[in-house]
Amino acid sequence: MKSTIKFLTFLCFSLFVAMSFSACSSDDPADNDLFIGTYKGNISYLSIKNPESSVAPVEGKVVVTKASNTYSFHFDHKIPDLKGVKFEKKGDHTLVSIGSALKAITITKDKLEMMFVNKDGNTWTANCTR
Repeated sequence: MKSTIKFLTFLCFSLFVAMSFSACSSDDPADNDLFIGTYKGNISYLSIKNPESSVAPVEGKVVVTKASNTYSFHFDHKIPDLKGVKFEKKGDHTLVSIGSALKAITITKDKLEMMFVNKDGNTWTANCTR
């Protein structure tokens, strides 16, 4: 009976140690939620086809969200959202946009800088901090 209790105790301890190591997260910022959140600062939008929907540079906010391996940018002041933007990691705590359109977006934990032009010529800009 004592040997069974010792064996079960050892088994439980081993399971606990194995679960503890597997629960540790990666220190890689590209794999966590370091970049999501609200950034505030200057934002603007220029629409080529619909100029009345353009927004001159104004103080506002951009909420950054992540789904799977892409990011979305949700603006206030009725600026259309940007969705499905892909990034690559540069350095320890910086993401830089990649893709075929003119996408100059850089995100750090404290700053969002954006000059994004889509295939229709619409332009989003942001110079924001947290």
